[in-house]
Amino acid sequence: MKEDFLKYQAQTTPHPLVMEVSHASGSYIYDTSGNAHLDFVAGVSACSLGHCHPKVVEAVQKQSETYMHVMVYGEYVLQPAVEYTKLLASLLPDSLETTYLVNSGTEAIEGALKLARRYTGRSEIISAHHAYHGNTMGSLSIMGYEERKSAFRPLLPDVSFIHFNYEIELSKITKKTAAVVLETIQGGAGFIVPQNNYLQKVRERCTEVGALLILDEIQPGFGRTGKLFAFEHYNCIPDILVMGKGMASGLPIGAFTSSNELMASLQDSPKLGHITTFGGNPIIAAASLATLQELIETNLIPETLEKEKLFRKLLQHPSIKEIRGKGLMLALILKDADMANNLVLESAENQLILFWLLFEPKAVRISPPLTISNGEIEKGSQVILQILDKYVQ
Repeated sequence: MKEDFLKYQAQTTPHPLVMEVSHASGSYIYDTSGNAHLDFVAGVSACSLGHCHPKVVEAVQKQSETYMHVMVYGEYVLQPAVEYTKLLASLLPDSLETTYLVNSGTEAIEGALKLARRYTGRSEIISAHHAYHGNTMGSLSIMGYEERKSAFRPLLPDVSFIHFNYEIELSKITKKTAAVVLETIQGGAGFIVPQNNYLQKVRERCTEVGALLILDEIQPGFGRTGKLFAFEHYNCIPDILVMGKGMASGLPIGAFTSSNELMASLQDSPKLGHITTFGGNPIIAAASLATLQELIETNLIPETLEKEKLFRKLLQHPSIKEIRGKGLMLALILKDADMANNLVLESAENQLILFWLLFEPKAVRISPPLTISNGEIEKGSQVILQILDKYVQ
């Protein structure tokens, strides 16, 4: 199987982890040798309710027996998609009322960029240095990391960058700016949280010059930071909210949400301003609805902050210089890149799944399912500490 995987399935790095997966349940992934691997990554923040949550599985099974794909997005009334977007609107500020369902976070970014340019009639997009918003051409254009972009140039024109948390640079946002696109919490950069009311100040500047504010909640959304969406921590309501990853507990989806007035600009001049075949797929929408209902009907979201406290209490070690992030979106900042790399690889040998971050080589990701138990947190943290003990002189 590994040989076939490497030969027939396109790879993204020269050295994939190549675990052969048998099945997964709760906080564990099981390999074909029968080993249970405790998952501190959750499919890179995607499996909000863990693996194969029974309510999500039931929703998928029930919908798949009723109807699956029937028509391209936006033509037919599909009950799971309508119910989901209605429930989502009820949980968001009034100005975030209309949702366009797509297939991934990066497609949601593409749609948001198009919507901003179409609605404002402006072309300039401002993003942040060390930003990550996906890997399609528009998303790549607003990625703030040249090493990953240069091989694919030319990219979108009229894109410029500011430094996250540097309010002195907000004057770069002008009446030529269509939109400012920011991650509410910077992910690939090392889980950097906004400081000193930064997002509020960006919001004020955008309002002043008539630019739209797009907040990327693809990773911090759906309870991961202790609120349904991370912008709720920072008193900053975007014009366009982008989401993905944790929406459907491991199934592929993305979305962008705005006011009905903004979204209507994609309907005409030209018609089909954005179109997608499988966006709003009823099976994926059913999984998303089951996920959202479970999040809001249980204590999983507020418990995320208590679990963060437990991680911070347990993971005290001379080799851990800092723990960044919020809720269950945490990054261990270690002494150097070699130590971070070794921790990920040695943890895998000890049946604990950790992972790297894109742009911060000293960081190790901890983003487990929101359903993880305190006992599982303690078990995995002990593995981490035992590995790091080897490096203490």
